Order: sequence, then C-alpha cells, then structure tokens
Amino acid sequence: MADTRLIQSRYRLLDLIGRGGMGEVWRARDESLGRQVAVKCLKPMGPQHDQAFTRILRERFRREARVAAALQHRGVTVVHDFGESDGVLYLVMELLEGRNLSQLLEDNKQHPLPVADVVDIAEQVADALGYTHKQGIVHRDLKPANIMRLDDGAVKICDFGIARLGHDIGFTSRLTGTGIAMGTPHYMSPEQISGGEVDHRSDLYSLGCVLYEIATGVPPFDMDDAWAVLVGHRDTVPEPPRTHRAELPSFFDEVVLDLLAKTPGERPADAGDLRQRISLGRTGEQPEAGGLRLAPPVPVRHPGGRAARLPSWTRNMTTGHKATGAAYPGTAAIDHAALLTGAWTTGTGQVLTGGFPSAGPARPTPSAELLATLAGRHSAGLNLGRLGHWEEAGDVHRAVAADRALALGPDHPDTLASRYEVGFTLSRTGRAADALREFGQVAEGRERALGPDHPETLAARQETAYVLGQLGRHFEAHQVYAAVLASRERSMGPDHPDTLRCRHNLAFNLSRLGRLEDSYRMAREVADARGRLLGETHPDTLVTLYEVAYTLGRLDRWNEALMTYREVAQARAAVLGADHPDTLSARYEVGISLGRLGRSAEALELYSALVEDRTRVGGRADPETLRARHGLGVNLGRMARWEEALAEAREVCALREQTLGPDHPDTLVSRREVAVGLGWLGRWADALTDYRTVAEIRERVLGADHPDTLASRNDEAHCLEQLGRGTEAVDLYRRVADLRRQRAMPPH
Repeated sequence: MADTRLIQSRYRLLDLIGRGGMGEVWRARDESLGRQVAVKCLKPMGPQHDQAFTRILRERFRREARVAAALQHRGVTVVHDFGESDGVLYLVMELLEGRNLSQLLEDNKQHPLPVADVVDIAEQVADALGYTHKQGIVHRDLKPANIMRLDDGAVKICDFGIARLGHDIGFTSRLTGTGIAMGTPHYMSPEQISGGEVDHRSDLYSLGCVLYEIATGVPPFDMDDAWAVLVGHRDTVPEPPRTHRAELPSFFDEVVLDLLAKTPGERPADAGDLRQRISLGRTGEQPEAGGLRLAPPVPVRHPGGRAARLPSWTRNMTTGHKATGAAYPGTAAIDHAALLTGAWTTGTGQVLTGGFPSAGPARPTPSAELLATLAGRHSAGLNLGRLGHWEEAGDVHRAVAADRALALGPDHPDTLASRYEVGFTLSRTGRAADALREFGQVAEGRERALGPDHPETLAARQETAYVLGQLGRHFEAHQVYAAVLASRERSMGPDHPDTLRCRHNLAFNLSRLGRLEDSYRMAREVADARGRLLGETHPDTLVTLYEVAYTLGRLDRWNEALMTYREVAQARAAVLGADHPDTLSARYEVGISLGRLGRSAEALELYSALVEDRTRVGGRADPETLRARHGLGVNLGRMARWEEALAEAREVCALREQTLGPDHPDTLVSRREVAVGLGWLGRWADALTDYRTVAEIRERVLGADHPDTLASRNDEAHCLEQLGRGTEAVDLYRRVADLRRQRAMPPH
C-alpha cells in the first residue's frame, strides 16, 4: 500500500493526518467521485503478533465499519465505504474541516470554551446521541477527541469504533473478554469501571465529563494517575462546574451534575430528554411538570455490601488522555495502543505470561516497542502501589516480570526490578513468607548480575530483613540489617539517604528485640542526621522522629513521647495537610500519650475531634476511624463513664466484626473492651461470655501458648474469681502459668 498509495484502485492516499498505536488516518482522494475523504487503516499485523489477538482487532475494526456505516445523522460522521485491501482493513469517511474539542481546548491554552459555545455543543451532541441510542448503539468512548466542531459551527460525533449494539451484548462481551480496555479513564462511567451493565446512560455520563471539561477547562476528576481517576468516578462526588466558573448558567450546572450521577437511574432517561432540557434552559423556559424523566433504576451490585472492586482489565491500563489535542482534523485516530492490557508476544509469537522462566537458548532481541510497553506497565504497577492497591499492583508486576524474563532473561536488571516489586506487594498484603522467598531470589540474582555491594542488591537484602521482622524473626533481621548497613556505609558513606534508611530500620528492629535504649539512641541519631541533610520537616525525618516517640513511650518516658508526637503531628499538618493519613496517625499517638499520662479529659477531647476527621476522610466504618473511636471509648472508661464506654465499645466491635471479621485482632480488642465495661458495671456473667469468646478465638488462631491467648485466659480467670467460682479460677491460673513456663523453656 505504501508503494502504490492506492487502495482498491480507487482511494489515493495523500497526507498522513493521524496515527494511533494500531492504525493510521490519511487524507485521500476518491478517484471515482473526485472528492476528498478520510481513510482509516488498520496496520498490517506481521507473523510476530499473536494471531488470536490480531483476529480480535480485525473483527473489532469490521464491526466499527458496519455500525458506523449504518448511521445517517447530521451529528454523526458519515462512513462511505469499508473493506480490505492487501491484508489492510480500511474505512472511508467524510473529511471534516474543523477541530475536535480536545484541540479547541489546547488552542485555548486549556482555558474553557465560551459559555455560548459550550451550551450549543451540549445541545448538538445530545441530539446526535438521541439518534444513535434509538438505533440501539452505545458509543462507549465519548471524549473531547471524538467530538468535532466544524468550521460552520456544526458538531459531529466521531469514531464509533468501540460502539456496542444493544441487541448483540453476547458478541460484544466476547470481544471485550480479552483484556483490552474499552474507554478512556477521564470519561468513563462508574458502571464501565466496575464491570457492570452498560447502556446508553453510560454515554450520558461521559458526555457530562466532556461538558464539565470544556466548560471549566479541567475534567471532573483531574488526576494524572489512571487508578485515582477511576476511583474518583466511582466514589467521589464532583464539584459543581460553577465553583470553577461562576458565569455558567445554573441550568447547565444542574444538567452536568445530573449527567454525572453515580448510578444510571439517577441520570436523565435519554438524550432526547437531555436535549429538551438544554434547549429550554437556553431560552429561559421551564419544562412542563412531569415532562422530563429520570431513567428507570438499574441495580448496582456491590458484593458483601462493599464498593465494587475495579475489574481486572484496569490493572495494567495506561492513563489514557484527557483533552490535550489529538489526532487529525477529520476523525479521531485509532488509539488501540492505549487500550492494550493483555499478554504481549515475543519475536516468535510466544505469549509472555506465566511464571519466571530459567535461562535457556539465546532469545531474539526484543523490540524497542515491547520494552517501552513493559516499562509503561511497570510504572502503572508502581502507581497502584503508591495508591495502596497492593493486590492489583502485584498482579501487574507478576505479569511484567514473566514477560521480561522471557524477553530479557531471568537475571536481567529489569526482570529483577519487576520481581522486587512482586516481593514488595507480597509483603504489603500479609504474605510475608512468599515475600521472603521472592526477595531472597532477587538478592541472589542481583548479586550475580550486579555484585554484592550494588545498591539494588542491598535494597533486596534490606527488604529480606524487613520481611524477617514481619515474620517475628527479629534476630535474623538484625543480622541482615547490620550486614547491609556495613556495606552501605562502606560503599555510600554514613549520611547517604539509603544508609540512613537502613539505620532507621535497624533502630526499629532493635526495639522489637527489646533493646529499647539502643533503639532510642540510634533513632535519635538518624532523626538528627535526616533533619540536618533533608530538613526538619522532611517526611523521612518525621518518620524517624515518630519512631523516637514510640521508643520513648516503651521506655515509659511519656512526657517526652507526648512532646515528640505533638512535634511530628504539627509538622505533618503543615507539610502534608491536616487530613493526611500520617498527620492523623500522629494525632492518634498524641491521644495515647495523654491517656498514659492520666490526662484522659484532654485525650477524650482529642479523640472526639479525630473521630470526626477520620469519619469525614475515610468513612464511618474505616479501620482508622474505628481505631480512633476505640481510643475514645477507652478514655470514657478511664473517666468512669462506663455506660458510655460500653455503648461505644459495642458499636465499634459490631462494625469491626462486620468489616474486618470476627477473628480479626482489632475485633477481639474491641470485644475485650466490651467485657471490661461489663465488669466495671458489675455484670460479670455477661463479661465472662465475652472474655471466654476472645480467649477461644485467640487460642484457635494463635495457639494455646501465645502471649495474647494467655492474657485472655487470665482475664477469664479474673472474671471467674469475681463470680465466686474460685476453684475454676485457680485451675485456669495454674494452666496459664504452666503454659508460660513451657513457652519459656529452651528447646531440647
């Protein structure tokens, strides 16, 4: 095709005007009719590509052509012809003279468009969507780059390339089951994100996002990270457009917010109603009573009553593009590259999925495109981790690690970097033993490839120490930390940030070994060094200062601990913000210190405010909100307000059991607090039931000789004493004492 530049002896390609990951768009001349057209071509797929994947893309392209060619409306791009020539699929459409909305915003330096233009565009797009929806067609990827404003003021919707026929759901579902993401994050509806049923109301939501952006200059959820955008659509109520731009008419503000309703049933019933509402708003008229309808409700299923998880295809997705200019002045370019989330292939067509292969025969040199793609997916995994989505991040890193192992080799630094992140996600999701094995293998691979003192080798060894600490193997962790620290000091110097991070971790581990004075001294030195090198309010400095305060508390130096925690809380509020999780954590520890010092009234006041802030930030059932409420209840008890303390403990216990499970440590702490309150109120029989329940669960989960289990059995014995059941109490005390002796005895 490139040689003749002629398709089917009819369409002569003149200028390349747009390019996407899998396709190109050309300005062309129809030699038969003597008119200029736009020709969209799917790039030919060579033998190095997975054939099943190629077949899916070809079928989707043909589907686009059939759907688009059936549409005849002034607000939809006209498709003249489609077919296949020399293995290249092509689509011939009218050549539009104008700019898409993305380009208009870019031309305007990302400032919003004039209000009159915004309202006019809204009305014209609503009219076009009304037509397409009546044909049973849902666009599914409406965004500024897919909406053209022609030179004569007309507006056209382009690229029904991922449209969905309402009567053909099963076929579309098969197409979308490949891991190819459908849609662009900044403009996706909550039901698209959560993998629910999608109908015409999803297009209305996307239109709301587009109108919000052209009216204010920014999308409703303007974050750079794809996951943050998706979660914003699903969980966050957008600010009204008029908060960004006061001159917008009030009816427009209401229309956009209705379009952005989280559930389809709360949006306008259809685009026809929407167009009528905009038209009446432009003229200042009011709709007749009952004249406008909301859509019938559609159930949104949230398993277990919780927010629906984002579907698996979002895990590897790129951010996509908000309106920053696009394609070409005719129709939107194919952007399949941004949609690829499934397996990639090697130069031999082998799918890059599965485990981490060992070294084998010489492998073909991977393409620059493949390496760039893997790097992008690796970055996406890192972003998920930064947002705390460790399970999803782990899925991404495992897939990339397997792909890199096949493409580059198991000991290549990039492969090991991905496996390092796999280990990191395992350690953050409670799979410490698996993480230890992963980090150990990464450390061995890096030592072979990079040397024992290389920073990346030391990083992997340091993480093995961290995971050993998670497993309670603090002495082994201490040995690894000490060795890594000696290597870092030798190769990097004592004040290098990585050296200081290792010393911080070593100080933390020393406190877990019971070497509190050594831990305090080292943490204090690290905090001073970080303050000198990074600044007194640097987050790393404050993390170490937080550890200083913790160790002071364990040393029973609570006045100093209180002052240090307050210092950390104030600095974090100034640097990170009052609602940052680290700020709120420091405030919680201030409350702990006040309580330990007998200043319960002050602690109660602090926890009351903290509960309000935690509820506002994280919600009523968030674990940190419940932790703050637990502190509130404890201090109510210290002030002898036992009825209030018992009521608080019961409610927190119920919420923890519902959200965390009956066997979770926090749930058991709350159940014990219920028993304490019952005991202080003289209701010992009821208290015995709760104490015994806690002891039995701990014995089942932790073992009969675990310190927490033994403490619970002691609580049970004390309760039996209060009930006058002295013989049972003595027997239980003796059993606990025997178990403690056995636990303390050295193994044979």
